[in-house]
Amino acid sequence: MENTVELSVIIPVTDRYDPIREVYREYKEGIDASKLRSEIIYVLDGPFQEVFRELTQLREEGEKIRIITLAKRFGEATALTVGFNHSTANILLTLPAYQQVQASEIPKLLSALNEHDMVLARRWPRIDSRLNQIRSTVFNTLLRFDRDLSIHDAGCNVRVFKRRVADEIHIYGDLHTFLPLMAHRHGFKVTELSAIQSPRDRLRRSYPTTNYFNKILDILTIFFLTKFTKKPLRFFGLIGATTLALGLASTLYVVVERLFFDVSLANRPALLLSSLLVVLGIQIFAIGLIGEIVIFTHARDLREYTVDKIIN
Repeated sequence: MENTVELSVIIPVTDRYDPIREVYREYKEGIDASKLRSEIIYVLDGPFQEVFRELTQLREEGEKIRIITLAKRFGEATALTVGFNHSTANILLTLPAYQQVQASEIPKLLSALNEHDMVLARRWPRIDSRLNQIRSTVFNTLLRFDRDLSIHDAGCNVRVFKRRVADEIHIYGDLHTFLPLMAHRHGFKVTELSAIQSPRDRLRRSYPTTNYFNKILDILTIFFLTKFTKKPLRFFGLIGATTLALGLASTLYVVVERLFFDVSLANRPALLLSSLLVVLGIQIFAIGLIGEIVIFTHARDLREYTVDKIIN
């Protein structure tokens, strides 16, 4: 029992990473300060030969770390999932391979887990470039569609949570960024704590235009998943009904002009547009209805709640 691991630390290595040895030493100090028996798992999302050599040397020097290398690049969500599956503790801590917050803040985050299921680190005060802060503000503002949960720094990957969170929630694609929102939707207690930002995180970062487009799509995805997973007709029905109403109104307007004002229907783009809106509205509504039927059929196999406690 003395060798039981209390804390599993998962560090996914993707395209961005700081000097491995330096980051590891600083993380190790913060982890050791928590006084918890821990294991550190590095998951390499692809063949990062340089990183693998550094980690292997650390192992040869006596550092107790586990190294998992994926056959090719599958994405950070997959790397985290692999780390969860190979961890053994009931408390999980995810850290990026680059420093976002001071490692000395780790014990504070862990202590807050006594009253919550997930604790997020918020880089505050922000010391990085003004452009990064603006991007972060816009991104986090778009995520505040859930009034019960206010996240100010969803881009920070320093998170500590209980194992049952990882067991209940499946992440894929780029949805690891929205893990707190998904956990909150399942009924887990999620909170955010301010943590001192690392000086290494102050550099201005540039992203391709496609990155912003993908983020917008991800936000739309998580909005649908958290709000309409079991109520697709409310989402598609609202859009379909609105489109159908616009189409019918436009059609009525064209018909009234023809009957009472003797306006010819020939060469009227408005007639074609109104007809298309009517058809499109019906199709969108039908998609929502089909989705509702699918959800109804499989409702008994879906579970989106979490039991907090049972007193018998």
